[in-house]
Amino acid sequence: MNPTHLNYHLAGDVAILTLDDPASLNAVSPPLADDIGRALARASGEARAVILTGAGRAFCSGANLSLKAMSEDSGFDADAGSALERHYNPLVSQMRDLPIPLVTAVNGAAAGIGCSFALMGDLVIASDTAYFLQAFRRIALVPDGGATWLLTRAIGRARAMEMMLLGERIPATKALEWGLVNRVVPADGLMAEAMNLAENLAAGPTKTLALIRKAAWAGLDQDWASQLGLERDFQREAGRSADCAEGLSAFFQKRPPQFSGK
Repeated sequence: MNPTHLNYHLAGDVAILTLDDPASLNAVSPPLADDIGRALARASGEARAVILTGAGRAFCSGANLSLKAMSEDSGFDADAGSALERHYNPLVSQMRDLPIPLVTAVNGAAAGIGCSFALMGDLVIASDTAYFLQAFRRIALVPDGGATWLLTRAIGRARAMEMMLLGERIPATKALEWGLVNRVVPADGLMAEAMNLAENLAAGPTKTLALIRKAAWAGLDQDWASQLGLERDFQREAGRSADCAEGLSAFFQKRPPQFSGK
């Protein structure tokens, strides 16, 4: 994966994916997006939680526009949405549908589609030097990677409009105040906090956590009756798991549960 600037490391039950192209502030290209997808599939098969972060001074500065010569004789594909359809949209949908929890550790700039990647985390941990940016207006493009959907639901229409129409940086402290992130920590403690949370999730009832993720995503759009029905179906499935039996046994025996992920 190194040729496209992605490092993969398995630490116990936690897979750590690190975007590693500091020279471009970890800008993402279509090949890198595809590699992230393959790494997430690998993590889903051998880990119980995954962390996505960036090397150097940034989490991800957005799409790598240097890959596209913008002159008239460059052969540039005028359909600026084609890469979304083929590479980026499948990736963010894969993040949404992961069978294991995703923690994003945002260590600096999270701009453009990098902002979308950051916000796809089930838990979003930001360093005190991080910021979130929707700068598409500066190059006459629209927010992508699911940003228009994620932002309006996370922080409401007014603040989402402010981010997207003005294209101003939202520092980590304001992102926390707005509800974009879960925690803000000192930069030198970011990965320790992310690992602590990921290990906590990895030790949990994996199949049940997957159902919780599905229910939470579905709840953003479904009506009340449909969501109640979904909860009923998922509760039946969770209640038949080995981890539920272990959890109930541990509760009555007044001991910590030892979940197997089954």
